[in-house]
Amino acid sequence: MEKKWKRIIMTIIGTVFTGVSVGILRKAQLGTDPFTAFVTGCANAVHSSYGVLYPVIIGILLILVFLIDKHYIGIGTILNLFIIGIVADVSLKILNAIYEADTWLIRGVTLAVAIFVLCFASSLYIAADLGVSSYDAVSLIMADKKIAQYRFCRIFTDVICVIIGYVLHAVDCVGIGTVITAFGMGPIVQFFIKHVSQKLLYGKEGKEGNGL
Repeated sequence: MEKKWKRIIMTIIGTVFTGVSVGILRKAQLGTDPFTAFVTGCANAVHSSYGVLYPVIIGILLILVFLIDKHYIGIGTILNLFIIGIVADVSLKILNAIYEADTWLIRGVTLAVAIFVLCFASSLYIAADLGVSSYDAVSLIMADKKIAQYRFCRIFTDVICVIIGYVLHAVDCVGIGTVITAFGMGPIVQFFIKHVSQKLLYGKEGKEGNGL
């Protein structure tokens, strides 16, 4: 029962702080995360908006994840769908009221904080194993299928998203922050899962699994 509540709390905290990290990332104005770049590019291609196309793409991915491995669909999936956008908007408003990211130094520090928070938050709800976003599930399923370790699967999916987004003219969404998250998020998330989040859940020994 104690472990169950730990998993629920880790899922909620991880999801909320993922939203916070998106707000911080937007404040840095040095590029969005790879999936946002992908969705923006697809929206450009069909002459739609991000807000309209995002749930469509998420819905398609959810169906695919459900058909391949519905284990990854749960409370975390629902929270990701409805909470992250709201938290990101609120976080950005608060940050805008606190300071201006008007120098490269401030924007760089803001970016570093955003990436740290994003990777740690993602590791919390992935380790909790109560459902993840449909996009996160893609690389986790690839790792489960022994295609490669999670960090390499995540790099692959992120890089593909960045390339597609860039080709489809989501140029404003692609920056140094996008490149760093594309190549660095997988390894950093895997590090946090193994050395922090799994130990919070299972104790000092942690737990191996899921290609992590």
